[in-house]
Amino acid sequence: MSRLKDLRKSKGYTQLKMQMLTGIDQSDYSKIENEKRYFTFEQCKKIAIALDTSMDYLAGLTDEEKPYPRKK
Repeated sequence: MSRLKDLRKSKGYTQLKMQMLTGIDQSDYSKIENEKRYFTFEQCKKIAIALDTSMDYLAGLTDEEKPYPRKK
């Protein structure tokens, strides 16, 4: 999932930082990033929020990185 890895790196985040932001164990996150494991809906949601993007972008359904307006 190079899209996920590229976006994480562009934000300057490490996998450990993603663990802190999402609550997803670093080893699980690494497996998701390297396509050895799929993320759940809830994990995708947490990752999208942490990386300030949309779930559609993470899933490859759009090339628009910008997130949708979120409820406050």
